[in-house]
Amino acid sequence: MVYNEVDVMLTRADLWSLEQYSEARPTFRAEVLQHKKNRQLLVGANMQLIFEDRLTIKYQIQEMLRIEKVFESSGIQEELDAYNPLIPDGDNWKCTLLIQYHDVDERKRRLAELKGVEDQIWLKIGETDKIFPIADEDMERSNDEKTSAVHFMRYQLGPEQVAAAKSGAEITFGVDHVAYPFDQGVMPEQVRAALVKDLV
Repeated sequence: MVYNEVDVMLTRADLWSLEQYSEARPTFRAEVLQHKKNRQLLVGANMQLIFEDRLTIKYQIQEMLRIEKVFESSGIQEELDAYNPLIPDGDNWKCTLLIQYHDVDERKRRLAELKGVEDQIWLKIGETDKIFPIADEDMERSNDEKTSAVHFMRYQLGPEQVAAAKSGAEITFGVDHVAYPFDQGVMPEQVRAALVKDLV
């Protein structure tokens, strides 16, 4: 199978108008929420990875257009340009990292302690090397004082790792950051199976 980016990226033709989306939203939203259940990975008690794909990104775009009431072609294209890079390319996984602390004071303290953690959350497919993410390629989300509560990350796989994933190898994960040591979780089978479908 040959990967073709044009077939993966969303275009205006893939989207509903605001009126059409208003009618389709209840059913579509339920479909996406069910779909996302197999694309979420808890990393310890306070971090979650949500692996994106074409369907989840279409939902994100439709929701942004709805909230901002965007109907002009230039505005729609801006959203497409912003979100299309978050769709996996066939040899990688792309995800949103959420760092979640409900108490405001604790969250502020922990985000300061966790500076750089977005670079230290690894995946390991079978016996292949650990894969560390490339974080926030679109914009810098951390500063000298703290990390952000939300990051966008890309896990780039080599041919050996793609082959191992497709052959059914177990996927483990962990965090090497001193302020959030976690080692090592095993990715649930339903999540592993969903992510393998992103690979070509």
